[in-house]
Amino acid sequence: MGAQDVATVFIVDDDADVRESLQELLESVGLRSQSFGTGQEFLAVGHGDGPSCLILDVRLPGISGLDLQHEMKRGRISIPIIFLTAHADVPMSVKAMKSGAVEFLTKPFRQQDLLDAVQRSLTRARILREKERELSELRHRHETLGAREREVLNLVVTGMLNKQVAAELGASEATVKMYRSQVMKKMQAKSLPELVRMADKLKSS
Repeated sequence: MGAQDVATVFIVDDDADVRESLQELLESVGLRSQSFGTGQEFLAVGHGDGPSCLILDVRLPGISGLDLQHEMKRGRISIPIIFLTAHADVPMSVKAMKSGAVEFLTKPFRQQDLLDAVQRSLTRARILREKERELSELRHRHETLGAREREVLNLVVTGMLNKQVAAELGASEATVKMYRSQVMKKMQAKSLPELVRMADKLKSS
């Protein structure tokens, strides 16, 4: 397993005892962790390439947990979050979950509940990373297309036939066939439906 695949659990809690006990718990099941006393400290460091998740206290000095969640979204830091709170604050938990939190645990929580939430979060992080890798590869392929090839791609994926594309671009059908073949090759698409799916992914990214 390369460094890129080693999971890290980040902990942000202003209580040093809580941070320490969480790190010991994670270590007991073989998970690497890194802890911070404030949201600012967490934002100030790099978060590596490996899959990761964040155990985050809701009430923090400076940036609150919910504010940190917002900052991460804005900065496109896509790390799954498990919120911890000593206050059973239902509106807050609803807001956190709506913004994409994986779990919201009230202190004191069962250790197993936290470990289960961490495993779910890391699974989600691995899926996210795989999707990001795929998207990055698709973008790279798309960048290799020439201007005319992109035009042909955009028209072909709408369901147009070669002769319709040819009429639209004022080109011969043979020329469109040639461009279409180059597009399929450069995008590494084995079929038209696959090419359509690729174009959709690029459009919605």
